[in-house]
Amino acid sequence: MRKLSREGFRASLWSIAGLLAASAPCLAQQPEGPQGMPPEVTKVQQAAPVAAPAQRGDSGERILIPAGTRLGVVLENGISTRSAKPGDSVYLHTSFPITQNNRIVIPVGSYVQGEILESKRPGRVKGKGELRMRLDRLIFPNGYTVNLKAAPRSADTGGKETMDSEGKVSSSGGKGTDTPTIIRTTAETTGVGTAIGAISGGAKGAGIGAGVGALVGIGAIMLTRGPDAHLPRGSTLDLVLEHEVTLDAGQIQFTNLGQAQPITPPPPPQP
Repeated sequence: MRKLSREGFRASLWSIAGLLAASAPCLAQQPEGPQGMPPEVTKVQQAAPVAAPAQRGDSGERILIPAGTRLGVVLENGISTRSAKPGDSVYLHTSFPITQNNRIVIPVGSYVQGEILESKRPGRVKGKGELRMRLDRLIFPNGYTVNLKAAPRSADTGGKETMDSEGKVSSSGGKGTDTPTIIRTTAETTGVGTAIGAISGGAKGAGIGAGVGALVGIGAIMLTRGPDAHLPRGSTLDLVLEHEVTLDAGQIQFTNLGQAQPITPPPPPQP
């Protein structure tokens, strides 16, 4: 290999020194830290992660509401055997909180949803209007929803409706079994028939008119239905849980009493 002269070696050293001097500013601007990735990526990794908003989940704690627990509720939509049919929805809201171990587990204002199971109009001669309902869903104010099986045991409707131990609502007796109504209606129509017969045909006409009037009165009773069973909006009911209900404690706001809903009072009973 040919040896470099002293002048050539000196020129090479000056060339290397010039290259090092030219690259020095670029080296000084390099950021500290790992050099195998762009500076932007390094900044992202060093930034603090953003915390996700806390969400209620399954806490693992279970709250058991035993069968037989009573819920005070208010009816949101009126129900009548005149128009109700099986499958129609029923809407209510709780009017009193349920507590357990000094904690509110079902707040006021929770919603209860169910449906009509049976609706029967009163007969024309005898019978009563009857309806039955089932309540199968409980919705908390925060949207938490659970299944339940409950039935009404008492109702304050402002009328003459009654409720048996199975939750069947019944109207008062029909006209066909209401003796005072039969006597009063027949007497009224008989009197009118007698008067018309007397005017048109004397004593004989009065007798014929009385018979016709009595038949008209009986016919009117047979063509008229008895009173329908009616639960107006604002009626208060007492529900009973037929099975145990399990709640997730993570979905319950134990210190929230809830918010009472305005109650529409039932209309005054008809005479």
